[in-house]
Amino acid sequence: MKEISLYIHIPFCISKCYYCDFTSFAYENDKIHDYINSVLIELELYREKLKNYTIKTIFIGGGTPSSIDGKYIYEILKFIYKNFNTTGLMETTIEVNPGTLSKEKVRLYKESGINRVSMGVQTLDNNLLKSIGRIHKAEDFYKSYKLLEEVGIENINVDLIFGLPNQTIENVIDSLYKVVQVGVKHISYYGLILEENTKLYDLYNEGKLTLPDEDTEREMYHKITEYLINHGYNHYEISNYCLPGYECKHNLVYWDVNSYLGLGLNSHSYMESKRFFNTSNINNYIKKLNEKVLPIYGEEIIDQETEIEEFCILGLRKIKGIDKLEFERRFKRKIENLYGDIISKHVDNNLIVNEKDYIKLTKKGLDLSNLVEIDFLK
Repeated sequence: MKEISLYIHIPFCISKCYYCDFTSFAYENDKIHDYINSVLIELELYREKLKNYTIKTIFIGGGTPSSIDGKYIYEILKFIYKNFNTTGLMETTIEVNPGTLSKEKVRLYKESGINRVSMGVQTLDNNLLKSIGRIHKAEDFYKSYKLLEEVGIENINVDLIFGLPNQTIENVIDSLYKVVQVGVKHISYYGLILEENTKLYDLYNEGKLTLPDEDTEREMYHKITEYLINHGYNHYEISNYCLPGYECKHNLVYWDVNSYLGLGLNSHSYMESKRFFNTSNINNYIKKLNEKVLPIYGEEIIDQETEIEEFCILGLRKIKGIDKLEFERRFKRKIENLYGDIISKHVDNNLIVNEKDYIKLTKKGLDLSNLVEIDFLK
């Protein structure tokens, strides 16, 4: 039986963070009930299409899924268990924000089968949290972590950001020290990206934002990696670190270019050589599903050339690199026969290493990954 992963988007938030450009909003809470009903209808419309699939992973993201009543999450997951094959289900993750959890909510998460939680902490410096529009404080992280531990959810990821306005290397390492001390199993540490139509982007263009320079930002990244490796974490993807055995199985589906189905507002999917995505308009989303019509807004056929490019580019994000044997199995040719000159060029420039089974970025290559990735676009 074929495997597929599910992503379910919950777009509701208490407030919009200053760096966020995701499809989310803090002013549509009156639509929560109708939205959840629409997600259930969308799942029902896919039931026949997925009858020959087993669900491998489920990821509930946002937005802030933990900002809505836990009964809605419970309802969605119970519907999936009842109507789809979940015998191969390995991981069910929900994104949460510190300060939005309660005993009742985490109890419902546990009862609904959630076994992994991804907590958006970003930093444990309260001044920095305020400067990026976060609603929580550092102490909320500890309270939330304790609530999750008490119900037996121990597979917890913490999202952190480096390169924040006025952030120092000392701030970065201090947050790391604190999350490592409590025993967090997985850490995602992302560099800040200024996206258009965000408050930080506007402040930067108005000259009202002081960001670390490029050299400091790179030093932050290397200090993060060094610190976590020295404390027993496996650096398995450019921005992701975990204790042994705690890799995010859902994200590996994306990086390995395997099948996934996105449900909810503006969710993206990739299955059966096709990529497609839903509308980003919540009223249109609800209307379409009330009419029992899938709210797909756009789609494209993924030919083998495009799949090869994505397999290589996403493969390079993984620290172990592109799996040469899997490349040959999937595409019926050796990667050197297709990219031999490019591989040689970047080996000579000390950006990649061409090993027996993998092609991977060097330490220098991790800093210049865009230069390598662009050459794998044929």
